[in-house]
Amino acid sequence: MARMRRKGDLPTKTCAVCGRPFTWRRKWADVWDEVRYCSQACRRQAKHDRAAE
Repeated sequence: MARMRRKGDLPTKTCAVCGRPFTWRRKWADVWDEVRYCSQACRRQAKHDRAAE
């Protein structure tokens, strides 16, 4: 059985839009290297910013 991890021991990244740190989530296990945004709102903002350029 897998060893339990504390929430503080999980890997973190910084959001590309808002700059806030966010932690690993189980649903991101397979795509963690590709995750760039902390939320859907930040993803939409990035898309909006690219379209405005």
